[in-house]
Amino acid sequence: MSDAGFKKGLFLVVLACGLVLPSISIAQESHLGNWLIYIGNKKVNSKWNVHHEIQYRNYDAIGDLEQLLLRTGLGYSFNESKNNILIGYGYILSKNYSLNSSEKVSIKEHRIFQQFISKQSIGRVGLSHRYRLEERLVESRFKVRFRYFLGFNIPLTRKGDHTFYLSAYNEVFLNSKTAIFDRNRLYGGVGYKLHEDLKFELGYMNQFFEKSSRDQINIICFLSF
Repeated sequence: MSDAGFKKGLFLVVLACGLVLPSISIAQESHLGNWLIYIGNKKVNSKWNVHHEIQYRNYDAIGDLEQLLLRTGLGYSFNESKNNILIGYGYILSKNYSLNSSEKVSIKEHRIFQQFISKQSIGRVGLSHRYRLEERLVESRFKVRFRYFLGFNIPLTRKGDHTFYLSAYNEVFLNSKTAIFDRNRLYGGVGYKLHEDLKFELGYMNQFFEKSSRDQINIICFLSF
């Protein structure tokens, strides 16, 4: 990757953040949140990989922490890397507002999860299916949850480095006990691939629960090495 290409891509990412973050600050009263996400993948060899992830979720632009999520796992790829199975661990610190109060309550969660990812292509459109089972210890309560993720990736320019693409997904969360429906996430965004191992995305996500919903602006960095 040339220095000129890197600088161009970095400029576009910084410009997008500069345009979006002020609008988030203005819209704080409408409960528009912001998620800063880093998703990393360390290739041990052609089969094995180490997943690592940091998510810093805010109620507003930056500074009002809603949730800090740290996740890692060991995965194994097969079928020419179109499929991957992974077992992992997550630590989640949530800062929830008390009802009708400005005070926050801290909730800690330890999570073991198993997942299977399958990828396929239909023409230029890339599809990704992810099935994830989570065993969650939320403070002293044990919970089990299933998640299904269906993602789409559509390139907007030629193949190779320095390309733009559209990204969209829907993910549904189901509990093992009542209430069965936990939440649903619907996302759409635009991404820029600096090169094969580094991508940035800027998107909008609606997360709705049984009786409420929240909107987030997501800024995501994907890094493989």
